[in-house]
Amino acid sequence: MAAAALRSCRRGLSQIINNGGLSALSSKRSEGIRHKSTVQFAARPDLPKLAYRRVKGKSPGVVFLPGYGSNMNGQKAEALEEFCRSLGHSYLRFDYTGHGASEGVLAEGTIGTWKKDVLFVLDELAEGPQILVGSSMGGWLMFLAAIARPEKTAALVGISTAADHLVTAFNSLPLETRKEFEEKGEWTVPTKHSEEGVYRFNMDFLREAENHCVLQSPIPVTCPIRLIHGLKDEDVPWHISMQVAERVLSPDVDIILRRHGQHRMGDKDDIKLMVYTIDDLIDKLTTMV
Repeated sequence: MAAAALRSCRRGLSQIINNGGLSALSSKRSEGIRHKSTVQFAARPDLPKLAYRRVKGKSPGVVFLPGYGSNMNGQKAEALEEFCRSLGHSYLRFDYTGHGASEGVLAEGTIGTWKKDVLFVLDELAEGPQILVGSSMGGWLMFLAAIARPEKTAALVGISTAADHLVTAFNSLPLETRKEFEEKGEWTVPTKHSEEGVYRFNMDFLREAENHCVLQSPIPVTCPIRLIHGLKDEDVPWHISMQVAERVLSPDVDIILRRHGQHRMGDKDDIKLMVYTIDDLIDKLTTMV
């Protein structure tokens, strides 16, 4: 399965790599990607404005869904813009409500809030079928979006997919520990990805998230799916990707495990693998048409 994702890719991909496009990502983060898209804001009636960046191009397009507390300016999101631009395919990245440059308050958001954000992007900002690339919580949201908008979902690529993770992680705590958090009204989760060193989730957030769990029954998604996960992921266990693969109805599912991969999958080789995988899917989808 990894061989298919890593095979020699067509069109402009080899040129990007040979020119240092992917190997120079760390420097491009500080220098800025050439011809970088500009931030725009989408107004929604009675809802916070969403910040987004869009590159117009061919179909299928690519939409990047970041993780919890992250934003559209991360290394993976910017690498995908460079890649899609080089191939002439459309690309869209955005910030959820309460994240990055979008309006709203992070602590007031829910899985349902951010699912609505993704559906708005697919309905109002993206044209035609899209390859959804979801990182961590974005991997959970991409399945919710694929279930709700199958006609707009050409394929899915999960990076450290965190389907149901917050709910299952909390429910896996010892009963006494759960009771302590419930009495406090807040669950604190240690993390290296926050300045405070913890993520804070209130009980209402967790109860609402239970309404969006996907692993309790077959997942009615039939498009091609690629799941990339690091065996050294200390935030979201890699076996979640295995559970997703077992429950999804699609006959075309590959799991790619990175022996030294961590949660953010931000190393140069991790990003190359992500790009190769998406390139392979574009090739598959355009050949099928």
